[in-house]
Amino acid sequence: MRNKSYVAFFPCLLAILWLSGCGGSSYGGGGKTVSVTVSPKLASVVVSSQTQTFTATVTGGASTTVTWTVDGTSGGNATVGTISPSGIYTPPATAGTHTIVATSGADSSKSDSASIAVTDLAGVFTYHNDLARDGANTQEFALTPSTVTATKFGKRFACAVDGAAYTQPLWVPALNINGAVRNVIFVATQHDSVYAFDADVSPCMQLWKADVIDTTHGGSGVEGPVPTFDVGNGFQDIQPEVGVTGTPVIDPSSSTLYVVSKSEGPTGTFHQRLHALNLMDGTEKFSGPVTISATVPGTGDGSSGGNLSFNPQTAHQRSALSLSKGAVYIAWASHEDKDPYHGWVLGYNAGTLARVAVYNSSANGSRSGIWMAGGAPAFDSAGNLYMTTGNGTFDGNSGSAPNNDFGDSALKLSSSLTLSDWFTPFNQDSLNNQDLDLGSSGVVVLPDQTTSPTHLLLASGKQGQVYLLNRDVMGGYCGSGCLSDTNTVQNFFVSMIWGTPAFWQNHMYYGGTGDHLKVFDFAAGIFTTNIPSSQSSATFQFPGPTPSVSSQGGSGGVVWAADVSAYGVPAPSLGPAILHAYDAMNLGTELWNSSQAASDQAGNAVKFSVPTVANGKVYLGTRTGIEVYGLLP
Repeated sequence: MRNKSYVAFFPCLLAILWLSGCGGSSYGGGGKTVSVTVSPKLASVVVSSQTQTFTATVTGGASTTVTWTVDGTSGGNATVGTISPSGIYTPPATAGTHTIVATSGADSSKSDSASIAVTDLAGVFTYHNDLARDGANTQEFALTPSTVTATKFGKRFACAVDGAAYTQPLWVPALNINGAVRNVIFVATQHDSVYAFDADVSPCMQLWKADVIDTTHGGSGVEGPVPTFDVGNGFQDIQPEVGVTGTPVIDPSSSTLYVVSKSEGPTGTFHQRLHALNLMDGTEKFSGPVTISATVPGTGDGSSGGNLSFNPQTAHQRSALSLSKGAVYIAWASHEDKDPYHGWVLGYNAGTLARVAVYNSSANGSRSGIWMAGGAPAFDSAGNLYMTTGNGTFDGNSGSAPNNDFGDSALKLSSSLTLSDWFTPFNQDSLNNQDLDLGSSGVVVLPDQTTSPTHLLLASGKQGQVYLLNRDVMGGYCGSGCLSDTNTVQNFFVSMIWGTPAFWQNHMYYGGTGDHLKVFDFAAGIFTTNIPSSQSSATFQFPGPTPSVSSQGGSGGVVWAADVSAYGVPAPSLGPAILHAYDAMNLGTELWNSSQAASDQAGNAVKFSVPTVANGKVYLGTRTGIEVYGLLP
């Protein structure tokens, strides 16, 4: 009986083995299990203009073919994007996140998936993202608290440049350069160079470079960047040379980048010029450049014959450029407080480069520079400019002329650069004497409120005081006898600030010096408390960060902050910048930082670097290049 059972069982055993190893629907030829792997797992593209190729690797089957779906639709459609049989995904015209699935042709039960984020971000054309200077990109669908992790996010590549990059990288999508449509980042350096790089290609691809002081860009042929010791007091705040410091601004409608160069040559002869560069090749437009010059009536420090003239040697173009309602605005302060200097603002017609407006914050006094740690003036919808000044003469409360000098003040200027309103802290004299510039921090125009006052402005500075101001009635000066600033909507102490705060979803993110990155909640037109609702575990030493925020509308926020304390002379040492990423709803949750892995280390730091976030990547300027971080393939 046993032999008969064995004989009867043996054919069945052979049949089972054959089905399981040689021809079953769940297995491929050669006895191997079919598997599908899709690469990359995470990707990001720009609406309509940028494609992404996915690769499906099939093993264990006689057939390596796959079928593709987008959000469950075979081949996709115009709503979710389409994907070709070879895996080329073309995004739709609207933003969002989609799931790509490749299914084995040998075994339909075997598949793998990937996620692709589609952004409709028009571009990062200006400092801190927009004219309000809130630092928020709410159209970032790839970078979320779940994707910014050590296993999914890191350094992708770096782009080398010829000088320190103090300017914030600017990002423009879908530019047709050299016959190819690309996303492009633009950056300017202290060596007086402007670069255009492909924003996505690794290794880095330089598209063009412009030497903005050569003869084709208005130079004399004997000019170079200004050696550090030819300006300032020898502190080497910027070293070894000074060229382009202020972040440029881009007009996407005319494909023009505006930038200010500083140069010397022959020795002892100094030049500053406004350039209008073609985004496609870096050539000059609008008969540019123009030499920067201006004169205003005044008897202030360095004046002559009742007039005060712009000095291209002493005036430091630290603040970022602005573009509003057809005009380019540029502001100046000093090199290391070397006297004499003044706060200048000049306006130029964006289409002709003709100077159209001039303002000086201390024409009958001294100092009052406009620098804001590299920040740019903020604008309201009517085109008014808001900015803060540094230490200097203040006589705005005087009943008789001259009463037009505004050291340590927040200013409101019309588009024609006429002063229309202002706020000065009650202790301005003390701030001035102790070098506690109000103007060390950029200002932020807040969204219109539903309760009065509806138009608000954030300002702060070295003293560490946050001032919430009514833009319609700025407050003026409290006057003698005041023991506090009773002429503000609200004010409270945070910590000493060099930089511009970020504002997102009624949260204000401040990065103080020697302090944690902190968030303060805002509701019903005021900050709910002077105690932060959360803060980072890490502390940021001088000068502290200027944070940026990325999100998908009102959710999925990530706060990006660069520790640049190792920026070198006169800091204790020269070392790498460290980029940090935090959950915007709880800064106690650090998602990632660039010091966690050697492969993520950035180049050596420069002061006031601002992270630019766009299309699944983060760009950061350093002493030697642009670091590019993003989703790992």
